[in-house]
Amino acid sequence: MATPRNLDLDLVRAFVGVADSGSFTRTAERLLRTQSTLSLQIKRLETLLGRRLLERTPRMVRLTPEGEAALPWARQLLEINDKVLATIGEPALAGVVRLGTPEDFATTHLPDVLARFARAYPQVQLEVTCDLTLTLLDRFRHKAFDLVLIKREPGRDRGGERVWHEPLVWVAAGRTALDARAALPLVVSPPPCVYRKRGISALDAARRRWRVAYACASLAGQQAAVKAGLGVTVLPKEMVPVGLTILGDDSGLPDLMDTEIALLAARTLSAPARRLREHIVRSLEVR
Repeated sequence: MATPRNLDLDLVRAFVGVADSGSFTRTAERLLRTQSTLSLQIKRLETLLGRRLLERTPRMVRLTPEGEAALPWARQLLEINDKVLATIGEPALAGVVRLGTPEDFATTHLPDVLARFARAYPQVQLEVTCDLTLTLLDRFRHKAFDLVLIKREPGRDRGGERVWHEPLVWVAAGRTALDARAALPLVVSPPPCVYRKRGISALDAARRRWRVAYACASLAGQQAAVKAGLGVTVLPKEMVPVGLTILGDDSGLPDLMDTEIALLAARTLSAPARRLREHIVRSLEVR
């Protein structure tokens, strides 16, 4: 009878961390390990599985086909581990956690993340508020939130922890025809809005005329206006809904600088808020 082999969850966590962040440096910092220790753990996991999981070059880290296949299972192992510890290995957490988040991010990437947290900690009440980034920041400074997710310029803002990277794109209805001689009709949120600012700044730098054709604070309202052909808007590439089209280089529109989502935490956090912070970072940290 063959001797059973067991996966070391520390090795699994190292693999998932590098796969999500695309960086040995960032993962080592988050897991409080040296890069050499992290590299050794990845090699040990690869040896145990008999497969190469990651390809590493001086400029990038990417998953091999075997790594792509292993990643969903690795996530499930960590989720089961964390759930067992949450429900059996520690006192039940209870209380209220106040989270602020941009609406578009809340409707695309957060539902599954928050649902898994709610299942693991059923006695914790989540109070989630959606708003514009600058409004969220102002309310966070006035202690309205325990945690807040905000959009920000990559590499310029300090404080908080980056949990998501967003390539931005121009989006329109499939039938929208752009006249290079006319002012570009924009569908945007009222100021302050990071995407509005990013789009207008790019157009001004390219000396492309523009006008605000439709301003609406509601994401659903903006998308309805774009689908109706009233103008173009700026969205993260992974958040473009069905029915809208990403405009390519042939549109003549200028490239957009990327943005990112960062998580800010109050100086003093309750145990449930600390656990939600850890859960969000672990679930969302990406390249």
